[in-house]
Amino acid sequence: MTDAPALDAELAAEIAEHIASEPTTQVEREPLPDDRFLDRELSWLAFNQRVLELAEDPELPLLERVRFLAIFASNLDEFFMVRVAGLKRRIATGIAVTAASGRSPRQVLEAISESTHALMDRHARVFADQVQPALAAEGITLVRWQDLGESEQDRLRKFFRRQIFPVLTPLAVDPAHPFPYISGLSLNLAVVLLNPTTGKEHFARVKVPPLLPRFIAVDASGRPSAPDEQTAAVEKGPTSFVPVEDVISEHLNHLFPGMDVVEHHTFRVTRNEDVEVEEDDAENLLKAMEKELLRRKFGPPVRLELADGISPRIRTLLIRELGMAEDEVHTLPAPLDHTGLNVIADLDRAELQFPRFVPTTHRQLAEVESATPTDVFAKIRERDILLHHPYDSFSTSVQTFLEQAAADPHVLAIKQTLYRTSGDSPIVDALIDAAQAGKQVLALVEIKARFDEQNNISWARKLEQAGVHVVYGIVGLKTHCKLSLVVRQEADGLRRYSHVGTGNYHPKTARLYTDVGLLTSDPEVGQDLTRLFNQLSGYAPKSRFNRLLVAPRSVRTGLVERIDREAVSARAGRPAWIKLKLNSMVDEETIDALYRASQAGVQIDIVVRGICALRPGVPGLSENIRARSILGRFLEHSRIFAFAHADPSPDDGFEGPEVFIGSADLMHRNLDRRVEALVRVADPDQVAELIELVDESMDENTSSWHLEPDGEWTRHARGVDGPLRDLQAELIHRQRRRPGSTR
Repeated sequence: MTDAPALDAELAAEIAEHIASEPTTQVEREPLPDDRFLDRELSWLAFNQRVLELAEDPELPLLERVRFLAIFASNLDEFFMVRVAGLKRRIATGIAVTAASGRSPRQVLEAISESTHALMDRHARVFADQVQPALAAEGITLVRWQDLGESEQDRLRKFFRRQIFPVLTPLAVDPAHPFPYISGLSLNLAVVLLNPTTGKEHFARVKVPPLLPRFIAVDASGRPSAPDEQTAAVEKGPTSFVPVEDVISEHLNHLFPGMDVVEHHTFRVTRNEDVEVEEDDAENLLKAMEKELLRRKFGPPVRLELADGISPRIRTLLIRELGMAEDEVHTLPAPLDHTGLNVIADLDRAELQFPRFVPTTHRQLAEVESATPTDVFAKIRERDILLHHPYDSFSTSVQTFLEQAAADPHVLAIKQTLYRTSGDSPIVDALIDAAQAGKQVLALVEIKARFDEQNNISWARKLEQAGVHVVYGIVGLKTHCKLSLVVRQEADGLRRYSHVGTGNYHPKTARLYTDVGLLTSDPEVGQDLTRLFNQLSGYAPKSRFNRLLVAPRSVRTGLVERIDREAVSARAGRPAWIKLKLNSMVDEETIDALYRASQAGVQIDIVVRGICALRPGVPGLSENIRARSILGRFLEHSRIFAFAHADPSPDDGFEGPEVFIGSADLMHRNLDRRVEALVRVADPDQVAELIELVDESMDENTSSWHLEPDGEWTRHARGVDGPLRDLQAELIHRQRRRPGSTR
């Protein structure tokens, strides 16, 4: 951890004078190099390559490698549906502009095509050449129909007749039947048939229904498919799987009786599935979004995946009918669509997975040898509580906080943002219970949360029916902040309890994502949240905040002011540093401020999970900046912004380092098109804890990827003495050893 002296009056005055005299525009400053930004899209692909490198790592548990293969595939699907589709749409409409990296839109698209072809080929090879043989060595096999024994084929024939055949719909293509619409991400069979009577060939398409299992267990008893397999895994559940399209292909004669099957091949289409709603023109945002979701299903195709071995004529037909360009076509080894590999990753084989992890109750909320549940409000009154999920249990902290608020007769009101939540959300249930108990309940539901729109529409309607006041935020902005506010009647008057976090109110992802959150009864935070909720539900555009930075008005400006303050301190010969932990860094104005701070001598550490457009380590520009990335069993999701020197305001009571946590990444969408909130952490011990987390992430003995000046990420996983420290595993170990922690 890095210590910083308290900001004295002399330095505070110097900083204030400097900020007042600083040029207000980039033009008035010495220009920075034109090539200072890495390309956003290629940086995202580099992130997904890091995911693939985890799948390639033989030191990781085998089934976790399978899971990373599925994650890679799912990530890439979304990248094509949103980023590639959006770029193609902007090019087609003539509104695309040169990227900050200096690449033209078409150059970006060409680079994406080159990179994705290479990555998809590499992904397929990892599965076929590394992971699949390793699975077979453990008695887990992915077999093709021709590899099955007669008894296994008989069982699958019965399964086909009972479970698959009734839901299949063969679609012919001829003058009376136009080429069918191919839905996005669906797996399909292209079938060529011969009419033995006329001698004519015909084309048909069979869609694999998405509700069917992607890989079908061959033997429910778990018996290995090969007689010489070890039998140690017999009690572990099914260990042999066959792709569902193999089962369908073997029974095509049931779909086309009287026809001869000449050939069949699998293919898959990815479509533009981004959603756009002109809110100013929508009388009811909920209905407008529902209509837009229907239109999403018919977006133009942006990628065509073909199983290798496909005949040239079928390949040509599909490309022509779908209107695809050659560089949009990816020919890969069967089976296609590895997103379904999760069924294998979820097998009950503990020895092939990460050690079981159960979150513990935060030490300040744990009750030892007590039959009564913890009074969360009493604990928050004692001291602010800094939560670190998933190490600190979400269910015994945030969830309990809201459930107790719903049941407490002294609670008068609950206000809550919901960006993403689970299908059986206890958070939603708590809000409904509170409303039915007569409390004032406000739920700000962001129905434009990408790919969760339909779920959030359902929850919005359910909440409305229960009497919850449901609003959708400010026109033109997504509400992405993670906030809860509880108003409680107490003996000395009304008291407000607040939660500000970096992650969604989603109990399931709270076990998989690393996030931090603050539970506090601080009156300033309560006042800030009251003002922000009033702004979101009503009309309060000039609201001012004390402990919050709120986008789109003050997050960028607030962070840039603090970056500039560190630069002033460095030029004055004082210790100066900046420590950031976030998901993505793209915003050019903030990056330029960091470059200038580096030039002034500020030491800057950045822990970024995904996209990073900043070039670290460039002489004369960013030699004082280091960037690292950590990927592992948990998805790093927390956002921490730490500065060596506090705001020099004389009456705010803060000294030493200044740390914010919250929902915002350094991206245009977060800073300009979303409502985001960062809260300043007040407790010195908690400030130190957050700084230490960033320092440990940056430590040379921590396994991570290092970003090079040219944009390449280099993995540092082993040292001279063996593997480097897995920080996530270390944090699990520490949590279990903490006094007072309970499960």
